[in-house]
Amino acid sequence: MNTSQHIFVVGGGAAGYFAAIRCAELYPQHQVTILERGNEVLGKVRISGGGRCNVTHACFEPPALTGFYPRGSRELLGPFMRFSCGDTMDWFQSRGVPLKIEADGRVFPVSDASMSIIHCLQEAARNAGVRVQLNTRLDAILAPDQKHGQWRLNTSSGLLYADKVLVASGSNTRIWEMLSALKHTIVPPVPSLFTFNIKDKRLDALMGLSVPQAELQVAGTGLHATGPLLITHWGLSGPAILRLSAWGARALAERRYHFTLLVNWLGLSPNALEESMEQWRKEQGKKSIIGHAQFGLPLRLWRSLCQAASPKLD
Repeated sequence: MNTSQHIFVVGGGAAGYFAAIRCAELYPQHQVTILERGNEVLGKVRISGGGRCNVTHACFEPPALTGFYPRGSRELLGPFMRFSCGDTMDWFQSRGVPLKIEADGRVFPVSDASMSIIHCLQEAARNAGVRVQLNTRLDAILAPDQKHGQWRLNTSSGLLYADKVLVASGSNTRIWEMLSALKHTIVPPVPSLFTFNIKDKRLDALMGLSVPQAELQVAGTGLHATGPLLITHWGLSGPAILRLSAWGARALAERRYHFTLLVNWLGLSPNALEESMEQWRKEQGKKSIIGHAQFGLPLRLWRSLCQAASPKLD
């Protein structure tokens, strides 16, 4: 790649920006242009982490890092060996964005503001000579042939010619169809990291309640997860649910999202729970069980579970 070429990056998100910056810095003789169909770039970065931007995670060993991915761990090992979480932190900090590692391993900018990351990426792109073309929808990708030695990009802004094309458009089914037409294999996507819609009277009027360490299992499968659990207006959410839906994305899709969810609200074994309850009975046996929540459970959740176990309780 010695002669000057024009390289187009499709997608103005974090991946597209980073790819464009890296390419422009490695090959300053080339022109790199980001094509973004919307009227702004890095929109998801702005809202990431509740506006704080969860930059990466403090897991610095690539083999260990791949273990946190539900699928594709073998394919990710090579890329992570070349550029991993520590490299990501170094990249931003060397460009004037100090980062911090929180107790759960998440990495945020010290500013707690996603705009710190956005400004860094935009400044790095400008310094590298990257151009950004907004409001440009990609309608077709035509491969080079004997008549045309370059890629042709049919866009809403007109026909563009490219020597190289990098696609970083995220979950855009139209782009997937274009890539499939170019003989790329597209694995059929399924939802992941979703909350559960559950109609269960035991959860009625409990919206907003949470427990710190629940155990979840999809009955009849090996799918399970642990972690905080949140009751929502339409079912269950929280880290445990999101983890379960991520690892079980394909299995749940195959079941058409109809399955039985087993919830251990305390994360305790049956024997440990029985021993604790027996001890409580001996010490405070005269107290009404339904009116005195145990194990740190919210009282409303405790009452609902007690009534479900024995409707005669009041």
